[in-house]
Amino acid sequence: MNAVTTHSPQPARPGHGLTVADAMDPCDYQIADDSTVDQADDVLRGAHLDYLLVRGHDGRCEGLVTRTGLHPFLTRSWYAERTAISSTTHQRGPFAWPTMGLALAAIAMRIKHLAVWPVVDEDGYILGALTADRAAGLLAPDLVVTVPA
Repeated sequence: MNAVTTHSPQPARPGHGLTVADAMDPCDYQIADDSTVDQADDVLRGAHLDYLLVRGHDGRCEGLVTRTGLHPFLTRSWYAERTAISSTTHQRGPFAWPTMGLALAAIAMRIKHLAVWPVVDEDGYILGALTADRAAGLLAPDLVVTVPA
């Protein structure tokens, strides 16, 4: 008796083929690394932001600063007025690239415990930011609930 093996086609996986470019948000707010903690706090509060991308003197991405990360520096106003962002502990590279697979980026963000990841071009200039929520939303499988009749 001959056995016939058939392979059913694999369903397309949600998020398959998506890249970071498909999910990143443009970066409307940036701050220079020589700006003070006080200036960064003003921008964060004024624009109601949770993070700012930091650029170096050459315009390349230096990292990302958050309100939470600035908090220890803001407890003493004289310190916040004199401390440059480059002197703070903030998220630094490596960064995501627009051509990186979105699933891979989501895994890297989970491993690194990142809520936001700067996206840069091949020369290190800021293109935008990828949020873990946006990546997860695009990669989530389409859930279809069937109720037996």
